[in-house]
Amino acid sequence: MTPHILTRSLDRSATVFLLVVATVGILLPLSNLLLPAGSMFQVPTYLMALFGKYVCYAILALSIDLIWGYCGILSLGHGAFFALGGYAMGMYLMRQIGPRGVYGNPVLPDFMVFLNYKELPWYWFGFDHFWFAALMVLVVPGLLAFGFGWLTFRSRVSGVYLSIITQAMTYALLLAFFRNDFGFGGNNGLTDFKDILGFNVQADGTRAALFALSCLALMLGFLMCRAVVTSKLGKVLIAIRDAESRSRFLGYRVESYKLFVFTLSACMAGVAGALYVPQVGIINPGEFAPANSIEAVIWVAVGGRGTLIGAALGAVVVNYAKTVFTSGALAPYWLFMLGALFILVTLLLPKGIIGTFNAWWEPWKQQRITANAESVAEEDGVSKPHLAE
Repeated sequence: MTPHILTRSLDRSATVFLLVVATVGILLPLSNLLLPAGSMFQVPTYLMALFGKYVCYAILALSIDLIWGYCGILSLGHGAFFALGGYAMGMYLMRQIGPRGVYGNPVLPDFMVFLNYKELPWYWFGFDHFWFAALMVLVVPGLLAFGFGWLTFRSRVSGVYLSIITQAMTYALLLAFFRNDFGFGGNNGLTDFKDILGFNVQADGTRAALFALSCLALMLGFLMCRAVVTSKLGKVLIAIRDAESRSRFLGYRVESYKLFVFTLSACMAGVAGALYVPQVGIINPGEFAPANSIEAVIWVAVGGRGTLIGAALGAVVVNYAKTVFTSGALAPYWLFMLGALFILVTLLLPKGIIGTFNAWWEPWKQQRITANAESVAEEDGVSKPHLAE
């Protein structure tokens, strides 16, 4: 059953996307590890970390496109799920430091020693095991999304009101994680990581492996999203997006469908955050900032809402532009440029990059098919039908 679903969900564009991601995920790490430094084809380690960050953002964009592009749920707080997954992984990485910290405490992280913690808080128990941290990467964002979604969707909150509530949720978490007595490092967050699964997080091989894992996660996330949106479930989600009241009148439990896809999307965002933290080297409350969630929505809008491929492409394109423009004289004006980009895309390319390309490509493709069919018919001696005068 599963192979049938995956085969059915892959069209030509999806297959090309997966091949491109797989090629990048293999060739870039090999270039970094095997080619000599200074070679024009050698990818430096710092670029591996930067590209890995882009891939994690692409996974986050996929999770947003799944709910916004196919179910009409505009979440302006998805950065919260991304940050929670990052904190779960950061807690594991902090527990791996042990006595190598500044204060040499084998149990308490440095910030807890500095803040005079006497013992490790109970919610840190278990994070010295990777399997537990990996489980929490999914469970914590998933539980928050399930609880939040159950309350809001059951109350039939939708549209701009739902967007405002999601923004309030992530802002509340931002304020909570800024507190020093909350047990997550306050405004400094979690940093100074040493090892992951016994490997030095700063080593070239570890960086390359994390990038390859991020690409693999992007491929798996894309396959999962394609399996959802091309199934009968996906058809119902699109119906809810386009006519929620009619879907409810036809007997579909709209709240259940919304809750499922919202929770699934939050788990994807948590995985993206977990892969992001060891490559960037820090996680702090700034990741909960509502501006980050809004920026992620802009990635999806630029790439093309309801296309999946466009969401990933938009995340890479916008963040590459951010890297370029925030490192020069235009750095103070980046947010203005980002806002202008969103306005221009909304006015000139309302379907995004991929959506606009598809709108141009499909008629041309259909015209070619028709022309080929007519030429074959003429070669076979079948004349074209004439309209009655």
